[in-house]
Amino acid sequence: MSASVVEHAHAGSRGQRLLALLAVRPRLHTETLILFACLYFSLFANAEFWRAAAPQPWTHGMWTLSLFLLVTAVHGVWLSVLVWRHTARWVLSVLVVVAALAGHYMASYGIYIDADMVRNVLHTDWREASDLAGADAVLPLLASVPALLVVWRVRLRPRTWSRTLLARVLFLAGMVVVGALGVLPSIQPLTAFLRNQREVRYLVTPANVLVSLAKVVSEEAPGKARLQLPIGEDAVQSPAATMRRPRLVVLVVGETARAANWGLNGYARQTTPELARRGVLNFPHVAACGSSTEVSLPCMFSPYGREHYDEKEIRGHQSLLHVLQRAGVATLWRDNQSGCKGVCNGLPVEDLHARNDPALCDGKRCEDGILLTGLADAARRNAGDQVIVLHMLGNHGPTYFERYPPSFKVYQPVCETSDLGRCSRAQIVNAYDNALRYTDHVLAGAIDALAGMGDYDTALLYVSDHGESLGENGLYLHGMPYSIAPREQLQVPMVAWFSQGWRKATGLDDTCLRRQAAGQRSHDDLFHTMLGLTDVKTALYRPDHDIFLTCRSGR
Repeated sequence: MSASVVEHAHAGSRGQRLLALLAVRPRLHTETLILFACLYFSLFANAEFWRAAAPQPWTHGMWTLSLFLLVTAVHGVWLSVLVWRHTARWVLSVLVVVAALAGHYMASYGIYIDADMVRNVLHTDWREASDLAGADAVLPLLASVPALLVVWRVRLRPRTWSRTLLARVLFLAGMVVVGALGVLPSIQPLTAFLRNQREVRYLVTPANVLVSLAKVVSEEAPGKARLQLPIGEDAVQSPAATMRRPRLVVLVVGETARAANWGLNGYARQTTPELARRGVLNFPHVAACGSSTEVSLPCMFSPYGREHYDEKEIRGHQSLLHVLQRAGVATLWRDNQSGCKGVCNGLPVEDLHARNDPALCDGKRCEDGILLTGLADAARRNAGDQVIVLHMLGNHGPTYFERYPPSFKVYQPVCETSDLGRCSRAQIVNAYDNALRYTDHVLAGAIDALAGMGDYDTALLYVSDHGESLGENGLYLHGMPYSIAPREQLQVPMVAWFSQGWRKATGLDDTCLRRQAAGQRSHDDLFHTMLGLTDVKTALYRPDHDIFLTCRSGR
């Protein structure tokens, strides 16, 4: 027999063995499948957790074993609640895919998955989601295929309900014992670890997703609109407001602009050349209320702020805009992003991000210049004082290169993919800084438009909602838990501009303004400063948080 014939016969034999192996469908009890799933998650889906909690497991055997048992037990408890014989395949398949994607994004961008991050995901729109759904996510999904095959190949043994409940109770008891075996040998270091590095628990996947999702759903029941309680029901405008020219305040809410790269703050690059030529008042030390839009936006428009931060209270009550509207100051929210996160509920809104302007829109989204289109006309719909909010797309990542027109491609080369791991840090920063240059241009355009509205006393206030990590310490994007969020995600730019008419009417003192701007400021000042600018009186007003109060001598 020739060698080729023998080789062909062996190949055929191997193929038959593979087919035979694939044809095997083991019969398991549901609890056995749950145990295998727990072991899979602990061993193969938690690389970031192990990297943070046990960077050298071979030198800390007992510590690693304790964590392994504890992580396995935690998943065992959760899966005992979620996985039953008739739902097992679907639930486990979803969790395997979720774990793969969560692990990928945690590794790629250095993020932690807590309730705020899950809320960000649930409230994002398809445009934002598409920015993150790059080809780089395919590999972790492919790596999860073997686990999915196992889930769908096994056959689950049927039981009566009485036996099923008994088996489940025993399994839960076993998981509790496993968890105790993990805790007891290392109780002192484990207690210290959980106290000093509490955020590491947000790396345990898919438990982090399950816990966070449960928290979000408990706070925001699906299909049920959140009832917002009124605030500032005593709000009225000062009588003097009727004796002067109408005022128009344009409040620009930036997106993902960080103070570290802001040209007016002394950054090595002049990323704000047009604002510099317009002599705006710059605030170099401003702290955000949170590290994500989902947290910061409701917080900065509330009287609670970071100083008295209470998520339920903030989301459960109306915002600054409702107080202004109640006092007779007309409001308008012009949006080029993903909504106002409840801040403008029930108030006038213009959704601009889906416009069809061929000069500014590409069918997917619009450049921020769209916010200036029709701005003066929108203002003149109302005769009295008003506040118009412009919600920018700004520097929303990771596709910074899509945030500005080609003419603003000043710094090159740039990162032109959502997979930041494929780009050098210089390319990422170049794209980010180009986007800042475009924000500078839009703000300058808004100032020019306001300066030309001689029938109003006008003012502009710009502040970003949060910052961004651009690779420092291996972190990208934003959304880190506030307690461990780096400075880059929490320090934001802020500028103010006043027309000559406004300055004259209020007697603004430039020396005082510069002194106020040089101090430490935060999102907590916005609520009270806006009340002061519009002469609205309410018991909610705190003069110590009104940035411009001491700098104006007239009304």
